[in-house]
Amino acid sequence: MSSPLEAAQVQLQLSCAGTVLEAQGNATLKRTIDKLNLSLTLQAEAPSSKAALVLLQERLDAVRTKLVALEVKELRVTSPSVWNRYVPAGKPAVFEASSQVSGQLAPAQLQALISQVGGLPGVRLAPVDPQADSKANAASNRQLLQAAYRDALQRAQDLGDAIGLRSLRPLQVQMVGGVRPMAMMAMARSSPAPFDPRELPQPTDRLSLEVTFCATP
Repeated sequence: MSSPLEAAQVQLQLSCAGTVLEAQGNATLKRTIDKLNLSLTLQAEAPSSKAALVLLQERLDAVRTKLVALEVKELRVTSPSVWNRYVPAGKPAVFEASSQVSGQLAPAQLQALISQVGGLPGVRLAPVDPQADSKANAASNRQLLQAAYRDALQRAQDLGDAIGLRSLRPLQVQMVGGVRPMAMMAMARSSPAPFDPRELPQPTDRLSLEVTFCATP
């Protein structure tokens, strides 16, 4: 008894009076940076958990003030965690408290984030995630689909020409994957040259299609 996949393949082949060709099309589109997703870890340590939390709160207040001045949007702060750090026997106890802070920043404020926030006590900046304008996602998807299909069609045409088949009719189009990896830039320590948001890798959309054609002479 044939499987559903085998039955579908047979049905597909029967619908083509010529030769079935399969081609994969790929497309990549670089987007303009609209905003930066930022995240940082805020830490404090003290001889007691209460003191560590108090110090963490003081540092958070300083960080929050700077981020508000930088017009950070969607500011989020996680609840703090506290733990007793291991120390050798006979050494004073050390408690660590930490919290995560995240938000969205205008690209033009990148250097200010690094210089004004990155240098505050207890702050550990994570890489920023450049983000494209979500309002343009639909147009980007259409452009990717068109480019990926043209790429698949060109590959099929090249294969068809090689075997003497010049007429192509699409039978099936399957989206393999659409990925939007957000390129990141590691935050460095102080540097004489400012960090330029124009040097950040652009957000990149990718799309792949698998297209099945019926090829005839």
